[in-house]
Amino acid sequence: MDKRKPLTPKEISAIVDGFDPIDWKQMKLLASMPIEKRLIPGLNAQEFAMAALRGTFQKKFPELTMPEINMKVLAYLTPVRMETK
Repeated sequence: MDKRKPLTPKEISAIVDGFDPIDWKQMKLLASMPIEKRLIPGLNAQEFAMAALRGTFQKKFPELTMPEINMKVLAYLTPVRMETK
């Protein structure tokens, strides 16, 4: 198993300081929306990221078919690693 050293409070503060401040108006707006409308921006971002990755793989592997490219995208984005023979 992976032995990771816990972060110190100083290291955590350095990470948090790099975040953008909370937009409270946006948070209230999102809280007032139904869940299905809150999900749409995240799904759009995921779709954009997958399309960008797909385009990158098409340039890197021009000999592969679209289904093969799609499998590469899924393999890249899926945290489960399977043994290949």
